[in-house]
Amino acid sequence: MLKIQAQSKIPTDYGVFTVYAFSDNEEDWSPHLVWVAENTDFSTTVNVRFHSECITGEVFHSKKCECGQQLDAAMAYMSEKGGVIIYLRQEGRNIGIINKLRAYELQEKGLDTVEANLKLGLPADGRNFDVAVEMLNVLEIRKINLLTNNPDKIKSIENSGIILNSRIPLEIDSNEVNESYLVKKKKYFGHLLEKI
Repeated sequence: MLKIQAQSKIPTDYGVFTVYAFSDNEEDWSPHLVWVAENTDFSTTVNVRFHSECITGEVFHSKKCECGQQLDAAMAYMSEKGGVIIYLRQEGRNIGIINKLRAYELQEKGLDTVEANLKLGLPADGRNFDVAVEMLNVLEIRKINLLTNNPDKIKSIENSGIILNSRIPLEIDSNEVNESYLVKKKKYFGHLLEKI
């Protein structure tokens, strides 16, 4: 069962956030994180982003995806309007960085993002958003606006006791490298992308 193991205020380029580390083990070196903007009121409708870890996009600014830009946009949005970013340790759609790099290598040989994962014997998307719902419940957040383009995240809320008030799109412009990746997200996973 997940619980808050530690918390602290962290000043960022987007303002001050209170960060909670969630895990079932206090010695977990990679807990899920919840970033709460200063002007957030849990008793009202809360803006929420479920964001899965992407070290290549967030830290090293890879152009293969839009993850880093989505995280930046979500932090700016939450800082301005109030809200919560649930940062899930699910690197590479939950296949891990080693398999993610193996999948990238296969993509360099002509496979797309889904084909590469499947060739490695991995799921096209192995993420689980139930853990994010569990953290919302621990924080007693009952009604949300969800920043997402992903229908699976929407379903995770619809199947919980949490009320989904609205979906807020979080669409990033494609670049010369990731356009085919975004097309695949739209056609295969059904992501709600208007610009693609």
